[in-house]
Amino acid sequence: MSILTEAQAKAILDKVLALSKADECTASLSGSIDGNIRFALNNVSTSGIVSNTDLAVQVAFGKRTGVATINEFDDASLERVVRRAEDLARLAPENPEFMPAVEKQTYTPSPTFSESTAAITPEFRAQVAADSIGPCKAEKLIAAGFLEDGQSFVAFANSKGNFGYQKATAFNYTCTVRTEDGRGSGWVGRNLKDANAFKADSDIRTAMRKASESAEAKALEPGKYTVILEPAAAAGLISFMMNFFDARQADEGRSFLSKKGGGNKLGEQVYDPRVNISADPWHPGAEVMPWDNEGLPREKMPIVENGKEAGQARDRFAGQPAVRRRHQVHRRAGRWHAEGHPGHAHLVHPHGRSADRAADRPDPRRHLLHREWPDQAPGEELPLQRIAGDHAQQHRGTGQARACRRRRVQLRDDDPADEAARLHLYILVRRGVTLFSFSPREKVPEGRMRGERSP
Repeated sequence: MSILTEAQAKAILDKVLALSKADECTASLSGSIDGNIRFALNNVSTSGIVSNTDLAVQVAFGKRTGVATINEFDDASLERVVRRAEDLARLAPENPEFMPAVEKQTYTPSPTFSESTAAITPEFRAQVAADSIGPCKAEKLIAAGFLEDGQSFVAFANSKGNFGYQKATAFNYTCTVRTEDGRGSGWVGRNLKDANAFKADSDIRTAMRKASESAEAKALEPGKYTVILEPAAAAGLISFMMNFFDARQADEGRSFLSKKGGGNKLGEQVYDPRVNISADPWHPGAEVMPWDNEGLPREKMPIVENGKEAGQARDRFAGQPAVRRRHQVHRRAGRWHAEGHPGHAHLVHPHGRSADRAADRPDPRRHLLHREWPDQAPGEELPLQRIAGDHAQQHRGTGQARACRRRRVQLRDDDPADEAARLHLYILVRRGVTLFSFSPREKVPEGRMRGERSP
């Protein structure tokens, strides 16, 4: 019963709403089937499947709210969970920031479900482990990794007639490879929607290469170095920054986007003029749920325009006119949802070029290879390494974009003759993904350090 159809989910939710005697009621159903396999020291250690379905009921009497959950769905259990939520609401103090349930909304579906991922079997997981361990054993390396895949659904309804339902899949693989003497270590990770896009026997080569090459790492003298991070490493840093794109935090002085003396930096220059970021929940290959955590439809909108802050996430309470006035928010016309601003989902940064293209020219101190080239297996992670100056004139080829669901790299060239290499990072932000582009303007100092995410 873990994955319910839309009709099955709606039937349960309708029963819950009919049972409630509160001023308003919101019910949500979620279920998942998750499989996993873990291996260490070149041997499989654990594997399993976890299946679960939960119902959460929130009711309100005025500004008093109560929430109860249950994982049984017979009529008696449904009535019991509704009454428990109502009893809790009567005992709860009033919430000064209470917001009523949203009115009926219209959602544009997004293709978050993959049949190939939903069809994964224990045999498939075992093969992934074998394809990861085999090459490492052959080269006297030690592998330890984890694969977790799953399919899920979310459905919700409220007493004002709003309803939503959608299914999704996820595929998450990580592997650390070490040399037998422990001197070298490499890591690779893939986070996808579609399992067909994953090839363990080729992806493991990325971690193996890192492990072998890092065994002979050289010490660097103390000093200032420009470090180019791999996608997974940069993703953690950038996603942390994006967590502070919250209007209320900025208004209250709790964000790097807060303005001295009050208010926030909306409309001000906060990044390089080449930076443009927009929210796009339907970006091909990185789709997310079409609603935010308040049930409001997500929408495509600018976040940063030419380096100027153009949008921040704002919940419905903070989005009220009286609250905005209290925080002295400087709001650009047409940027905010009528009842607030839905949380950012997928942020997209289109790449650009420097005005004089100086940053795109060959430099003996900077070398960034394209993700895929003729002798590279598709899907191999972008190699970043210290390279001697005599390689600086090597042509980097034409990048081929391959979109994945979450953390990934995408390199594109509008002009095949242009040697510009740009790093595009998809990172998870608020149940969605961020696409970030970096195109360096300044020259990179001598010596480059590899940016590698630890396991």
